[in-house]
Amino acid sequence: MPTYVGELRAAASARFAIIASCWNPRIVERLVAGARAALQEHGVAETAIDVIEVPGAWEIPVAAARLASAGRHCAIIALGCVVRGDTRHYEHVADGCAEGLMRIALDHRLPVLNGVLAVEQHADAEARAGGAHGNKGEEAALAALEMANLWEQL
Repeated sequence: MPTYVGELRAAASARFAIIASCWNPRIVERLVAGARAALQEHGVAETAIDVIEVPGAWEIPVAAARLASAGRHCAIIALGCVVRGDTRHYEHVADGCAEGLMRIALDHRLPVLNGVLAVEQHADAEARAGGAHGNKGEEAALAALEMANLWEQL
């Protein structure tokens, strides 16, 4: 996990959005829990964290675009899990989601953190949702806090 220099706190008025895919719920629920815990540990009130659920990773960018347009959040954290299968569907969903999130971040000049796992098998996802490789939801939330702090300084 990255190490942050100094105090990692958001402005008192800061709101964060977590967009969570309902696909692979066991994994995504752990990612969301990790993100919430990290935000709260660094001073973000539970009432300043909005969790929006969408059907799958494909739908995450359109929800992020709507939230970014509304202008109520200092950062958006996207969480989901796409597991490779026997077809190219995996590439379409994972790549489309990542490209969409980057476009939204650039178009709206808003931190949009990509915590959508794109893994080969379920064991890889387990390892990244609180297992041997940490919790990518927590890492995305910490990066969101760091970016929110940077935006306050610019």
